[in-house]
Amino acid sequence: MIDRFLFKKIDNSPLILFRIFFGILIACECYGAIVTGWVRINLVEPKFTFNFIGFDWLQLFVGNGMYIYFVIMGSLGILIALGYKYRFSMVAFTILWTGVYLLQKTSYNNHYYLLILISFLMIFMPAHRAISLDAKKNTSIKTNTMPNWVKWVIIAQLFIVYTYASLAKLYGDWLDFSFIKLLMQGKANYFLIGEFLQQSSAHKIVAIFGILFDFLIVPALLWKPTRKIAFCFAVFFHLFNSFVFQIGIFPYLSLVFTVFFFDGKTIKNIFFKKKTLYTAKEIETPSYRRIFVIGTSIYFCIQLVLPIRHHFIKDNVLWTEEGHRLSWRMMLRSRSGTIIFKVKDKETGKVETIKTSDYLTKKQTRRIAVYPDFIWQFAQRLKKEYAKKGQNIEVHAVNSRASINGKASVPFIDPQVDLASIPWKPFSHSEWIFPSKEGNK
Repeated sequence: MIDRFLFKKIDNSPLILFRIFFGILIACECYGAIVTGWVRINLVEPKFTFNFIGFDWLQLFVGNGMYIYFVIMGSLGILIALGYKYRFSMVAFTILWTGVYLLQKTSYNNHYYLLILISFLMIFMPAHRAISLDAKKNTSIKTNTMPNWVKWVIIAQLFIVYTYASLAKLYGDWLDFSFIKLLMQGKANYFLIGEFLQQSSAHKIVAIFGILFDFLIVPALLWKPTRKIAFCFAVFFHLFNSFVFQIGIFPYLSLVFTVFFFDGKTIKNIFFKKKTLYTAKEIETPSYRRIFVIGTSIYFCIQLVLPIRHHFIKDNVLWTEEGHRLSWRMMLRSRSGTIIFKVKDKETGKVETIKTSDYLTKKQTRRIAVYPDFIWQFAQRLKKEYAKKGQNIEVHAVNSRASINGKASVPFIDPQVDLASIPWKPFSHSEWIFPSKEGNK
C-alpha cells in the first residue's frame, strides 16, 4: 500500500513547471535584493549583523562581498530554471541561501525559511529530467515521469505551513481585529483600496478571511469540485498580500505551489503542449525506499514539533519571542519599545551609557529594543569590544520598555541582570525578561 502510494509513477509536468518558475523567482529575489537596497541595508552597511545565535562565524561575509554573493545566488536561480547542472545548482543555492538566513535576523521573514525548506526538498527531486538543458545534453536521464511522493511531499509541507499559520491567528488581538487595524495604518493612500482598508468592516473581512483561507486552502485545492474556485481565491489572496504588504516573492511562490494540486494532463496541455503525457501509472520501488521513508518521517516530525515548541516555554511567545521563529507565526504582532544600555567597569566601578548609533544602523536600533535575543547578543558584542581595550565589564539594559500591538509600554528587561555574564538558553525561558502584563500578551 505504501509503495503503491509513494512510488507510483505520474506525469512530471507539475514538477517541471515548478522548477522553471521556482528558479525565476529565486533570481528575482536575489537580484531584486540588490536593486532595492535590501543587501546594502542589511548586509553591507552594518558593522555586524544579528545572526542566529551560534553562527557568529558568518560575520566574515558581512560587507561589499555580499553583492557578489547575491549575484551568484541569482545566477544559480537562472541555472535551476534552465535545468542546467541542476543538482549542483540546487545544492549550492540551498547552502548559500541558508547562510544568508542564518546571518541576519533584522529583516526576518518566514518566507526566507520556507525557501530553505523547499530548496532542500528540491535537491532530491528529479526536476531536471524533462525540458531542461541537462536532459538535452544527457538523453539517458530524460523522462516524462516522477514518483508520486514528489507531489505529496510538497503538499504535506504546504499543509503544515498553512495550518499552523491559521491556528496562530486564533488569539485575542487578531480575533478582536485590533491588530488588523494597526496593520492597516499607513495604507490610507493606497490606490483604490486605501480608504476601504481603514474601515472596521475591512478589518473584519481581512481577519476572518485570513484564518479561513489558511485553514481551508490546501483541502479545497485537493478536492476536485472546489479546486478551481480555491485557485481563484488563492490568486486574489496572494495578489492582495503582495500589493498591500509588499512581502517579496512569497505570494508568487505560494501561487506556483498550486501546480502540484492539478493533474499532469492539465499542466501539460496549458504549458507543455509538445510534451508526451504519461498515463501508465507503473509502480517502481527504488533501492532508497527504506532511507526515504525514515528520512521523510524524521523531517516531517521536526516540522510538526518546531511550531509548537513555544507552548513548552514559560510565558507568552508574543511577549518573549521565545519559540517564534521557524513556527509559521506570520504577521501576528507589531513590537515597539525603548532601551538604554549601560556598561560598568568591574575594576573601577565606572558606569558609561552606550550610544547605540555608534554600533548599530537605524534599522538595527529599532529592533534591538524589543527582541530579547538581539539584546543579549548586543551585550555580548559590547563585552568583546571592551575586552579588546582591556576592560572587564557588566552590561545592563535600563529603562527597557516594550509594547505589543500598540498597547501601553511596560518594563521589559530586568536592569539588575548583567547580560554580559549569562548564557543564552535556546530551549527555555530567560528569566531576565520581565513577565508579560495582561495587556501585552
